[in-house]
Amino acid sequence: MLYRILKFIIGVGIRLYYKEIRVNNRDNLANGNKPMIIIANHPNTLMDAWVIGMVCKQPIYYMAKATLFDSKFKLKLLRSLNMIPINRKGEGITEGVDNNDSLSECYKVLAEGKTLVIFPEGTSYKEKILRELKTGTARIALETEKLNGGKLDLQIVAVGINYSQPEKFRSNILIDIDQPRGVMSYYELYITDKRKAVRNLTDQFRNRLEKVLVTTETKEEEELLDEIYKVLNTKYIASHDKGVQRQVNELKDIKSKIDELKLVQPWRIDEIKQSIKSMDWKLEKMRVRADFLDRKFRSRLFLRQILTSLIFILVALPMAVFGVIHNIFQYLFTDWLVPKLSKDIEYYAPLAILVGIVLYPLTYSGFAVTAHYVFNLSWLGIMAYLILMPLMGIFTYWFFKYLKHISYKWRYMFLMFDQKETLHELQKEKKRMKELLFED
Repeated sequence: MLYRILKFIIGVGIRLYYKEIRVNNRDNLANGNKPMIIIANHPNTLMDAWVIGMVCKQPIYYMAKATLFDSKFKLKLLRSLNMIPINRKGEGITEGVDNNDSLSECYKVLAEGKTLVIFPEGTSYKEKILRELKTGTARIALETEKLNGGKLDLQIVAVGINYSQPEKFRSNILIDIDQPRGVMSYYELYITDKRKAVRNLTDQFRNRLEKVLVTTETKEEEELLDEIYKVLNTKYIASHDKGVQRQVNELKDIKSKIDELKLVQPWRIDEIKQSIKSMDWKLEKMRVRADFLDRKFRSRLFLRQILTSLIFILVALPMAVFGVIHNIFQYLFTDWLVPKLSKDIEYYAPLAILVGIVLYPLTYSGFAVTAHYVFNLSWLGIMAYLILMPLMGIFTYWFFKYLKHISYKWRYMFLMFDQKETLHELQKEKKRMKELLFED
């Protein structure tokens, strides 16, 4: 019961925190009463587990580091949420946690046809690098089959959690789910050579995760990938894909070309880096976004859009003021509190959701009670008021982003009149960078 209640509450928090959550091949998570292990990358600490729990219809069990269970209260609470503690090397032994008991529980959960989630990287870091996978997942899978005579048909599903900006409010997530696969092709080898079977199966896990993720080999390569995407990303060129799916596909295309160029034409990489530095400096100096370079400029159309935008801003301003009044305290307080609670950016999003789940309803309730006594609102009026507060909060966040976009549009329009040649040079630089990256 507690699991279902918290799954619903946290699910609401996740959907409010992230703007778009796209799930590819969700049906691959339906276990059909077969035992299943879900393996996933781990860039965003608790959020990764919550996201998987949200998209899985069936209850799931998690393996989690024992240091989270460092008190009797936490141990009891987290165990009631289907979390199984495991002591990891280098972190000492947590009181009340025995790895043998935890592994036995994993075998039991899987033998009963349930679903277990494991993050085989072990640790969580905000990066596109897929770190070395621990062999424990493969050991659990193969040992479970061995304990049950190879008759379970245990399935492994690889899940790639692709965040646009994991810690950022109203960013996006693409969850890409691979097809389930059994482990019996490694079973005979496991009987005769456990170490080799486990290593080979772990290598397969890595290959499968790489297919559902955008991965890089080094931090430097990740920075280059993000910088290229930042310059080339645009919404002004039509594409079949939209939103976070488009972003992930474009990142994969860029990564593929970088890998190819490193092998056959490495000098192009150096030229691309120089081009990015030059463009970044000019764009920052001119205070214009890179995607505006792809816009077709028509002065009458721009003026009409600006006029329409001004009218919209005047009409929408009262709603934005309502949203600010009822949400600014929670927003700023959460923004201040989260970095105080943890210095690790990987914890920002889950902590913000946990704080928000408590703070926003309390603040809204305070406003509702005050309004009831001051304005003598009916219960119907109070309900409408309670619904409007969060809706207008999200609208206000979008409204301020819209104002920023309009300011860029104004700036771009003035530059087209005042520094048209400089913008044309930047457009040529961007075109040249595309040619360096994508043309054979």
